[in-house]
Parts: sequence; structure tokens; C-alpha cells
Amino acid sequence: MKIATWNINGVKARIDSLRQWLSDSAPDIVCLQEIKSVDENFPRLEIEALGYHVETHGQKGFNGVALLSKIRPDEVIRGLPEGDGDDQSRYIEGVYSVRGGVIRVASIYLPNGNPADDPVKYPYKLKWMERLRRHAENCLLLEEPLILAGDYNVIPEPHDCFDPAVWAGDALFLPETRAAFRRLESLGLTEAVRATSDATKLYTFWDYQAGAWQKNNGIRIDHMLLSPEAADKLRSTTIEKHVRGWEKPSDHVPVTALFDFESA
Repeated sequence: MKIATWNINGVKARIDSLRQWLSDSAPDIVCLQEIKSVDENFPRLEIEALGYHVETHGQKGFNGVALLSKIRPDEVIRGLPEGDGDDQSRYIEGVYSVRGGVIRVASIYLPNGNPADDPVKYPYKLKWMERLRRHAENCLLLEEPLILAGDYNVIPEPHDCFDPAVWAGDALFLPETRAAFRRLESLGLTEAVRATSDATKLYTFWDYQAGAWQKNNGIRIDHMLLSPEAADKLRSTTIEKHVRGWEKPSDHVPVTALFDFESA
């Protein structure tokens, strides 16, 4: 089973690329972020025509997450728990039947947090990360395969960006951000890409400015965190970098992982 995450950066603007990629890559479950669409305006019919079931948690013009899947979910949870008063659509979770049990897959669009000295944005990022940690801790008690996939807006290590000095003061790379990410991992979660490769210059995002794509000045901020039950089934990961070179691209590219799960 192939599971993927992709910050699409506007689903309506990238619908042709999304359809092409779904046809080419043929993932079984897709976690989309930044769909930038309310639920009723999501291009559902175009995706369903390719054989995918669609679940969305949208927001007008900003944020928004979705799950596309070849198998219908048994359960869908919209919104990260403990979110009273939080109207930003950044989390959707689906439970899917597979042979021998279920898998739990979440699409995550973690807050950016910039500018880092903003009295609201950066504290919101850290609080959101702590909410995610507590929710992941509860999910792990279920002892199910859990896949937390998405745009984390976190550069975990210096080798995950082209030049650490450029990102030193950025909310994506601050020590507090990276420490919060490590606290999440320390629950017993495995970061899929780094579990399968220690290569440098593995990036998932290239800014539209200053020729970042052409110069390969990228960062790696799109991640999959796996419970032990999911990590045991992980076979390989791929960063589908070529998609960044398509016409009207997102500034992110898909990250895919192959697992030894079979549909029920």
C-alpha cells in the first residue's frame, strides 16, 4: 500500500497536476494540505472520477486538509482535539480497514509560526504541536498502525536545509520548534524518510523566489511519523521531486511511503 502526503498549495489551482500525479503515482491514500477551499467547492468529481473517495476539512482561502483514498474510511475525525476556539482547518484523520485490522492516517498542516517574534503566531505553533503530541500519545495507546503525515513546517536537522545560517531565525528551525518535534518523536514515533535514508540534500519544499528550485535551495518540512506498528510495515520512501518541475507547480512535492498493508 502506498501512502502519500502533499501540500498542494491550492487544490483548484493545481487540479491538473493533482490528477496527473494521481494517475502516474497511483497512491492508495493521499494526505493533502493547504487545499485552500471550503468543503463544498473542493473539486470532488474530478478526483472521484479517478477512483478515489474524498474527505475534506476545508477553509476559505487558507489552510484546509483532505484525505483521498481508494478505500472508504470507516471513521473520519475533523480537527485536532483540544481545539476549542481554534477555527483553523489543519487536521483530518481517517481510519481504514486493512487485512488483519485497521490503519489510522492523519493529514496535518502544522502552523508556520512566522514571524517568530509575533506574539500570537509562534506561540500558536508551539501550542498546536503540544496538542498534536498529546493526541498522538492517546492514539498510540490503541496499538494500531498510525501514520501522521503532512506539512509540519519543521526543519528537523541542519542537513534538512540547504544552508542552516539562512534559516537560523526562522520559526521552522528555531531550537524550540525542533525540540517540540523531538518530543513528538520521543513518544516512539519513527520519521519515515530518515528511517530509510541518511542522504543529504533531501528536500520537499523550494520557494518560488530567487531561483530556489533551479539552485536546489530547498528544505525538508513534509514528514511522516509512524507508530511502531506502522514502522514495522514500512518498506521504502520516495520524495517525488520531479513534480516541482511541472507547469504551475506547488512549492512542495509529494512524499510517498510503501507499506506492507493490504486492503481488507
